[in-house]
Amino acid sequence: MFEVVCQKFSELSHHLQSFLSELSGYLWGWPLIILLLGTHLYLTCILRFPQRFIIKAIKLYFVKDHAKDGDISPFSSLMIALAANIGAGNIIGVGVALALGGPGAIFWCWLTGVLGMATRYSEGLLSIKYRVKNKQGLISGGPMYVLEHGMKCKWLAILFAIFTAIAAFGIGNLTQANAAAVQLQHSFDISNTYTAITLTILTALVILGGIKSIAKVCAIFVPFMAACYIIGCLWILYVQCDYIIPAIQCILECAFTGEAATGGIVGAAILTAIRTGVARGLFSNEAGLGSAAIASAAAQNRNPVRQALISSSGPFWDTVIICALTGIVLTTSILAYPDISCSDGAKLTSLAFSKIPLVGAPILTLSLVTFTVSTILGWSYFGEKALEYLGGVKFIIPYRVLWIITVYIGCVSQLDLVWLFADCTNALMAIPNLISLLALSGVLIQQTRYYLWQNRLDACEFEKTNEENQKN
Repeated sequence: MFEVVCQKFSELSHHLQSFLSELSGYLWGWPLIILLLGTHLYLTCILRFPQRFIIKAIKLYFVKDHAKDGDISPFSSLMIALAANIGAGNIIGVGVALALGGPGAIFWCWLTGVLGMATRYSEGLLSIKYRVKNKQGLISGGPMYVLEHGMKCKWLAILFAIFTAIAAFGIGNLTQANAAAVQLQHSFDISNTYTAITLTILTALVILGGIKSIAKVCAIFVPFMAACYIIGCLWILYVQCDYIIPAIQCILECAFTGEAATGGIVGAAILTAIRTGVARGLFSNEAGLGSAAIASAAAQNRNPVRQALISSSGPFWDTVIICALTGIVLTTSILAYPDISCSDGAKLTSLAFSKIPLVGAPILTLSLVTFTVSTILGWSYFGEKALEYLGGVKFIIPYRVLWIITVYIGCVSQLDLVWLFADCTNALMAIPNLISLLALSGVLIQQTRYYLWQNRLDACEFEKTNEENQKN
């Protein structure tokens, strides 16, 4: 009897995995890519290329804002968003893109980071505009509040919150904990159980303190881990400096000539490079999914546009810098070491980094582990706010306890189905969020015109309200 039950369960799991694999492939296929990339382009145009203010955005990191509303500093909110966004996808995901779409996919991945800055700007602006205070006096915001209070469409807000809560436990917890445990076991033969215990304790120490505790850790942790990885990549490029120019030339040529890793018809290869690169870029920086906007809402800022500019710099660091560096490192390694095959994306990154004596493998392991840990911290806040929207503040403490337990489970479990299911819900988050961005584009233009185009970036929001009242 037991064997029959196990066999039926195995068959059900196999069918479910096949279904989720097909659904994930469709959701992350051309329809969503066109919708996301189209939104990026549309917002870039109507907002007059907000990417050009990147230097101004970075300067705002270091300006303390004395606004009354908000739980954390603008810089801390960005660090939480980056903690969630910068993960294994920035390392392994780039290798997968290169394997499937050839070196040209790296260019299209990079381009989504540039264009995605406009979408992240818009998400940050609306999240501040429509945020609210909960019963504990803390700020709550994000696409669910934009959909409810801005669009007056609560059912879409509920859908977004449900997808976010589910995706948080999958893509932001179980899969990340598992990736860290597998990498440590592979590199240093550390037992998954030891990793599970350590990571669970560290997670508990941080997230039980709430948003301010997460912000403090991320404000220190994220710049450190990103700097270490960037320095490591620059060192590898220094070692392989003779191949940097050829690698860049190869990436640019393949982006438009369609020389995919697997060969094939030129036209089809170009489309494969575009689809793969865009999908990886969107998955990496999450611009358009709406998750980062939840962190933006908690920031202390005198007007929505200041935080919008800060938020827009997220894809710049995540994709324009880190993903691009990873892509160039992998391409130089392939050119320098012909024995490296780029047909297996998951192994490509490990092979490329292992060719660098002494520092290659440790850099990769340290980066993967720290990136996954930071993702667990960032997504814990996103999931918490989504669940709070659905059920109220009474669910916060039970949620945090469940999140901590889930970290342990992720380290010691096999998660093929969870990866696929989380992939699907992650993609489904984008649809309600993109609808709100397009529907409220008039608000985006109005706010941007007043604060940014008319040089009122230092004005407080209540000053605008008073000015409008006087006109009326």
